Amino acid sequence: MGLRDRLPGRRSRPGTIRSAESGDLAHLREWASTRAGVEGFVEPQTHTTTTTLVLVAGSGEWTRRRVDSGKAAFSFGQRLGIPVYDVAAVGYPSRMREWTAKRKAAGEGEGPPAG
Repeated sequence: MGLRDRLPGRRSRPGTIRSAESGDLAHLREWASTRAGVEGFVEPQTHTTTTTLVLVAGSGEWTRRRVDSGKAAFSFGQRLGIPVYDVAAVGYPSRMREWTAKRKAAGEGEGPPAG
């Protein structure tokens, strides 16, 4: 066991796909409940991460977390009453790109705020 394996929060070996955790869904639920006009966009599994769900508010603000599957993402949206789309079929909304570009221009980074 190396030093990196003993670090707090280290739950998977390098090269292993990280799966969704209960905190991921809790974050998405909280995030969606505090913003207006939220839509979901399911991102397919890749070689390094499991399926993810991106939530985008009407303002363009967004967040991303892991989910167990595309089916779980659509079910999550149905329970919350928010539309969920397959991002491979519809793409990301322009308001998301615009929000990210404004943050980047303001020197705040490219992604959503941490947390």
